[in-house]
Amino acid sequence: MNTPLKTAIVGYGSVAEKMHAPLITVCPDLELVAVVERNSNKSKEKYPTVTIYRSLEELLEKSEVDLVVITTPNTFHFPMAKQCLEAGKHVVVDKPVTIYSHEAEELQVLAKKTGKVCSVFHNRRFDGDIMTIQKLIQEGILGDLVYLESHFDRFRPELSGNWREEAGPGNGITYDLGSHLIDQVVMIFGAPDAIQADIQKQRKGAMADDHFDIVMHYENFKARVTAGVLVNAPTPKYLLLGQNGSYLKFGMDVQEQAFKEGIKPEGTDWGVEPEENWGKIFLKSETKSYPSVPGDYRIYYSNVADAILNDSPLNVTIPQTISVLKMIEASFQSSKEQRTISKAEGKW
Repeated sequence: MNTPLKTAIVGYGSVAEKMHAPLITVCPDLELVAVVERNSNKSKEKYPTVTIYRSLEELLEKSEVDLVVITTPNTFHFPMAKQCLEAGKHVVVDKPVTIYSHEAEELQVLAKKTGKVCSVFHNRRFDGDIMTIQKLIQEGILGDLVYLESHFDRFRPELSGNWREEAGPGNGITYDLGSHLIDQVVMIFGAPDAIQADIQKQRKGAMADDHFDIVMHYENFKARVTAGVLVNAPTPKYLLLGQNGSYLKFGMDVQEQAFKEGIKPEGTDWGVEPEENWGKIFLKSETKSYPSVPGDYRIYYSNVADAILNDSPLNVTIPQTISVLKMIEASFQSSKEQRTISKAEGKW
């Protein structure tokens, strides 16, 4: 029986507190033993046994952790992940893995050189709705597919002052939510042949992008991923069109709200969506609800632990996230130059 991997979280903001820490503590192969907080002891409120360090340097010097989870603002992802790998630690980085794809490529080389696991927290691969779409596609109910539309819309007309809304590389909604939506499409359909994007700052006074509309072109298929913060009307989460019919889904995966409410990710009913929220399939002869697959972010950390302890294949690898970063970079180029960027030019 394996001893649980000693795990540390670097940064204890909202995402670390409400999502990463609970997921780590319910994973039997992980033990949360340390948190890096620069100025406070907030993690002690929920996890009194953790040791608090004031810097990553202090953690690496004084602690014997096996796995370091980096949940800091994006600008710190690369230098901190590099520092941890060089110190012989396994690493999980919150998405996006780095700001620039060449930085992620450096981490890939370093992880291979040190023989350490380096993965990226693309938790939304385990959203119930995208898992439902995967099941729907496998069953072939809609026939040959022609179009997927994926939304992540919210109504937040006021600027929050969050670091993601500040001017600077790696900030803004495209790096934040675009990385999830692009990754989901690539997970199912592979890399697109070309990308065409429109990225904007729509709110008054916005310093970072707060809207994107990205079209991913494939042979005989097109995927559109879009998100905005001035959407105060219902838009579909997913619309999938095929030769035999369509699938339409409203509403977000239930896990994020559960985390916000402080519900511990335990039990068989975790991630189960109420039947009234299920999507519908529209076929030639009938329209009916299609049961949602339960979402389960717990899969992510279980897989990371399994990769470290048993050398199992990683679900989320650095090469995959490098491709997503290159598509984000191509999206900004496409928007700026108002043209389509091909796969050969974008090199994803």
